[in-house]
Amino acid sequence: MLTLDKVFNAQTVLKNIIRETDLVRAYGIAPECELYLKPENLQITGSFKVRGAAYKIAMLSEEEKQRDVIACSAGNHAQGVALAAKKRNKIIDLSA
Repeated sequence: MLTLDKVFNAQTVLKNIIRETDLVRAYGIAPECELYLKPENLQITGSFKVRGAAYKIAMLSEEEKQRDVIACSAGNHAQGVALAAKKRNKIIDLSA
């Protein structure tokens, strides 16, 4: 279950992996309300998906960290997994 404590923990765990993205006021899209956007496309990987991938890798047990991580994706999620694994020195070169 998601709790506020887990959100704050994720913020701490991810501070060295992800970029902080500020809210940006979007004028003219919905004039009757204040609309803000969070430009996660400014992340290193170009997507918010690095957040979930990096947090999951950070939360692996010591036993799980001894094994490999595989992403079944060639897109934004895979880029997030690769960045998180690189930060934790778990990259395996499959091109050889």
